[in-house]
Amino acid sequence: MNYSIGQFSKLIDLSAPTLRYYEKENLLIVHRDKSGRRFYTTDDIAWILFIKKLKNTGMSIKDITKYALLRYQGDSSIAQRLEILEKQKLKATVEKEKWETNLGNLEEKIAIYKSKLQST
Repeated sequence: MNYSIGQFSKLIDLSAPTLRYYEKENLLIVHRDKSGRRFYTTDDIAWILFIKKLKNTGMSIKDITKYALLRYQGDSSIAQRLEILEKQKLKATVEKEKWETNLGNLEEKIAIYKSKLQST
């Protein structure tokens, strides 16, 4: 099935300007009809949802763009894409450890305050 930019935007919960930006940054190769109007396919849905997941890991647009360009090259680029994902996983793991430390610090301070409130 084909979708107009408006339909696609609603379907994947991204604005039309964001989709145009993704196109400009080569994150998404957009199909065009005979009149030159953009259209999107069901394959594009899965791709955009994956881009959102990459963004949620904290991956930069620069790295997502590298990944996207490799993706469009096909299976010959799997090793390179895997490397990008493994590097991002390491970055996310380091960030997770920082957050766990920060949460532990908050929990300690909360426990101190609760203890002080109970003793008064």
